[in-house]
Amino acid sequence: MAFERKRKKGSPGISTASLPDIVFMLLFFFMVATVMREVELKVEVNAGDLPEATEIKKLEKKSLVSYIYVGKPKPAFRTMYGSEPRIQLNSAFADVNDIREYIIAERELRDEAEIPFMTTSLKVHEGTKMGIITDIKQELRKASALKINYSAQERTSEL
Repeated sequence: MAFERKRKKGSPGISTASLPDIVFMLLFFFMVATVMREVELKVEVNAGDLPEATEIKKLEKKSLVSYIYVGKPKPAFRTMYGSEPRIQLNSAFADVNDIREYIIAERELRDEAEIPFMTTSLKVHEGTKMGIITDIKQELRKASALKINYSAQERTSEL
């Protein structure tokens, strides 16, 4: 009787049958979890239109930031609002007098403990005159919104 030696068999290959299921689960998760931009910009405030700065810090908690946009209306809105810089709060044009109500409404959306950490960020087109910014800052003082952030782009070269 002849005895055969046992041969080492290789480990079985990894099954890739469930791989498409895993990919689609991840895709679905990220589609559901991603937050899209909530505000439609009606004024021209692009990253290239922001003033330049040398000392820049990133905001840590963006959920506690209220944005005020200032710039010329986009071409679709210029016939109605003109070409002078305008203020945009959320998705609507506003006047300087509406800022206090906007800040109060933003505070009501937050928890009591988060209110002291709220920041108001001004995204202002580079060519906007300082007069409208001063008016906005005066209204923010009246609303006791004293933490102000100016959005800027990093200066690429030193003068």
